[in-house]
Amino acid sequence: MTREVSVRAATLAARLASLFVSDSEIVVRLSEAQRRLLSANDRLWSGLHPDAFGVVYGDARRVAVGGESAIAAGMIDALRAGDGSRKLEYRSACEERRQLAFDVGELSAQLIEELCAAGWSEQAARCADVNELAGAAALGDWQDGR
Repeated sequence: MTREVSVRAATLAARLASLFVSDSEIVVRLSEAQRRLLSANDRLWSGLHPDAFGVVYGDARRVAVGGESAIAAGMIDALRAGDGSRKLEYRSACEERRQLAFDVGELSAQLIEELCAAGWSEQAARCADVNELAGAAALGDWQDGR
């Protein structure tokens, strides 16, 4: 590493690198939750069927219990199976990612400020590889001892 990296900058970079790993894990969960949500929606609304009017007019349970409506029975079974929780799972992952983005923004600003104080240009600080800087913390490869 040719530029000066303080202990604080290396530590901030390590924290950012960790958040990026967390973000990629959240993205996987978010993608899976979206896939399950879309699948649940497909089961709920797989096509227009004349019996759907019973659902619209609040007769779904009566029609499904009487065995007269395949679509209403499927909708009730899907809801009982927890498909309604898919939306909550998706929203939860979205909120977790939103909060993580806030933390990334805060740490990024602190890292840029720290690197600029060590003589880096703002552009170089913004383009710095956090994994490389985090590696400096692990190797003790900082130069100014802060």
